[in-house]
Amino acid sequence: MIAEIGHFALVLAMCVALVQAIVPLIGAKRGNAAWMGVSGPASSLQFLFIAVAFGALTNAYVTSDFSVMNVAQNSHTDKPMLYKVAGVWGNHEGSLLLWITILSLFGFAVTLFGRNLPPGLKARALAVQAMIAVGFLAFILITSNPFARLEPPPVNGQGLNPMLQDPGLAFHPPFLYLGYVGFSMAFSFAIAALLEGRVDAAWARWVRPWTLAAWIFLTSGIILGSWWAYYTLGWGGWWYWDPVENASFMPWLAGTALLHSAIVVEKRDALKSWTILLAIVTFGLSLLGTFLVRSGVLTSVHAFATDPARGVFVLLLLCLAVGGSLTLYAVRAPSMKMGGLFSPISREGALLLNNVLMATGAATVLLGTLYPLIADALNLGKVSVGPPFFNAVFLPLMAPMVLVMAAAPMLSWKRGDLAGVLGRLKFVAALAVAAAMAVWFLQGGSAGPWWTGAGFALAVWLGLGTLLDFAERIGLFARPSQALGRAARLPNSAWGMLLAHFGLAVFIVGLTASSAWTTEHIQSQKMGETIMVGGFGITLKAVDEVPGPNYTASRATFEISKDGKVIDVMQPEKRQYRQPPRPTTTAAIRSGLLGDLYVVIGDADAKGGYVTRLYFNPCIPWLWAGGALLVLGGLISLADRRHRVGAPARAAGAKA
Repeated sequence: MIAEIGHFALVLAMCVALVQAIVPLIGAKRGNAAWMGVSGPASSLQFLFIAVAFGALTNAYVTSDFSVMNVAQNSHTDKPMLYKVAGVWGNHEGSLLLWITILSLFGFAVTLFGRNLPPGLKARALAVQAMIAVGFLAFILITSNPFARLEPPPVNGQGLNPMLQDPGLAFHPPFLYLGYVGFSMAFSFAIAALLEGRVDAAWARWVRPWTLAAWIFLTSGIILGSWWAYYTLGWGGWWYWDPVENASFMPWLAGTALLHSAIVVEKRDALKSWTILLAIVTFGLSLLGTFLVRSGVLTSVHAFATDPARGVFVLLLLCLAVGGSLTLYAVRAPSMKMGGLFSPISREGALLLNNVLMATGAATVLLGTLYPLIADALNLGKVSVGPPFFNAVFLPLMAPMVLVMAAAPMLSWKRGDLAGVLGRLKFVAALAVAAAMAVWFLQGGSAGPWWTGAGFALAVWLGLGTLLDFAERIGLFARPSQALGRAARLPNSAWGMLLAHFGLAVFIVGLTASSAWTTEHIQSQKMGETIMVGGFGITLKAVDEVPGPNYTASRATFEISKDGKVIDVMQPEKRQYRQPPRPTTTAAIRSGLLGDLYVVIGDADAKGGYVTRLYFNPCIPWLWAGGALLVLGGLISLADRRHRVGAPARAAGAKA
């Protein structure tokens, strides 16, 4: 009965979404306040119905109701409760319901916190949000009903993919979806602005917190996914340019560009059309990621569905949303006022340059991701595009972006003094060159990769350049006695920028060192045998069979020694799940400031040994620390008082 209530709630949500998509738009067109006012209650009611449906599916998983087909196919009574709940979104139908739940949540949040929005803009934005909901509710009701029944119900379920039975994968998808779907709010505001024919500083102030919130969630989701891949898949890496990894990275790049472009609109009333286009492209890339995961065109551990009919439906939604919005953009954008003018050498110019570089980077990743599919569709043969392509094409685009990031905050708005900024940065540049030379000598000159020194130089340039800008803002060198007071009075957005930019510098250190200097040893290791890796002695002492809640594991015990002294014990596992019957690997990791010792146990061989994979990954914790600083910087910026107080009043004047 609860499952039927959930299904009926989705039908009611569809009806409400149709009303919300039509009535407020007509009201905004006619200036009818009552009709525009429908958007708020309709958004709240839609969220209520979808939340009831999500709760009903969660209840079916928690109680192991195997009469529901979705539960029977993706759960089992032996699963720990965390993974029963995570099983709700660990499949196509449930993940789609989570997608729709988050979509309605953002609309509900605008209703709650957008009381200072102009009624027309709010009504149009919530109507566009409802149009997106109509498309996805139709998708789930027509092709992907999560409440379909099984008659007769099985005694037990088929279980969840063991790869997904991990705390990282329990939280990774919700954060990703909060990012993906969160960009729908920026998209809705952009379409509302095109319909209204007006983009100004007030509009940018309203859009920024929603874009920033989505960016924070997406960043968190990508970091959690990378961490899961690092310690679960057992190959010692954290990113492989997998097509579905790329599907999350592309909207992140476009969303980062959108975030900075909105600042220019707010501060200087410039880059209006570009910002609107970025909002459309960012959400379009989020929809493209949804298509790639659910169309069956990709084979990946991240992919949910292999039904071509579902893929066609999502492709139709993608074409309608992106095609329709770009058509509206082509018609309405040229009529918008250009806004403030600025010199190429200015803070606006630097932000625009980085916008273009990030957009080009996103286009490069898009090309590399889709080219194998296009080549296959055109019978051009099977083509594989992997890390060598992306590393060779994407990373060089990011180097000039990092160079500009250190100088951009020091440039003035409208017209800047580049020579003066470079003069202030001369000591930072000298230290960056010194870092490159030191790395070159430490790795034995040409014995190591040539780009390692460049990577460390970029990290030093950005990190110290960011700190220098902060020091000048608080007058650390000019008025040191007043520096603490000035620092306390800095807005949260300035602190957020400091942490985010510095976090990227820390991330670059981890990326460069782990890519260039990782050491790997794969061998058949006998009991008592010691292998030297990264200056550590790793001795295999025992392999024991241990039971788990729904698996059995071969748990190895390794003694770790340094300079002849035992300093730690590590216990990786190789697990065999009962339902579905599938093996997985759990690495043992010993983290330190200078790197990770990473140990994986494999199968036994015929000679009494075990296949082991032993790694030393230099500076890999710096990756996670840099990612955490990015998220923390975003959260502090989101807490800026200006976002809570609201946007400035819109200037009077005729629409464009």
